[in-house]
Amino acid sequence: MAASMLCRRTAALCRTLKDFSSCKVVLYVNSPCGFLLQTASYNPKPLKLNLQNPYIPDKDSEKTPEWQKTARYDKKLFGRYGSASGIDPASLWPTHEELEKIIAEENQWHPPLEVMLKNIEAREKEGNEKRLAREKLIAANMAKMPKMIADWRREKRETKQKLKEEKARRTRLLAEARERFGYAVDPRSPKFLEMVAEIEKEEKKKKKLMKRRLREEQATGSDAPPAASS
Repeated sequence: MAASMLCRRTAALCRTLKDFSSCKVVLYVNSPCGFLLQTASYNPKPLKLNLQNPYIPDKDSEKTPEWQKTARYDKKLFGRYGSASGIDPASLWPTHEELEKIIAEENQWHPPLEVMLKNIEAREKEGNEKRLAREKLIAANMAKMPKMIADWRREKRETKQKLKEEKARRTRLLAEARERFGYAVDPRSPKFLEMVAEIEKEEKKKKKLMKRRLREEQATGSDAPPAASS
């Protein structure tokens, strides 16, 4: 019954389109020479839709292409022929897994307004927290800046002083080597390196002796009796 009703409606539509194609539309075009009368006709192509004997592929046949055996093609047939396609509309409804996937994609790409507002609020809160943390870090670094500058200047002075002392020590060692050997010695020569090792060894001994004397003097001073008060 539904197929026959669909056939009647389609036939009526075809007759209407045929009558419409035979009519002409009158157009008045404004031109410099005045109004011109033009006619336009519309000749639509006939619908290639066979509702009497629709093509329904046989899914059990090997000659039927695979793409005509899919659920997507079944939806296309049902949309074209309706119940005349012999397809159960219930089979076209998505399964539970497909429906859950569709709902998940819908929630992901088109979330509700409440979720969107919460996401915007969370992003703003995160941005404010990052900004406050950055400002706090900058303030802390600016507070440390005077001390950092002072430490840098002190390290620079110490480095400069060490370089100056090292240069003076090198000059003194070269002069002592010239005095000892009677000629200028290459600082990379074994003689010069051996002399430097001896001098460093003697300086270590002197330092140890000075430390020992200092400890003895401190111990003597602590053992001495206190002076009598008048």
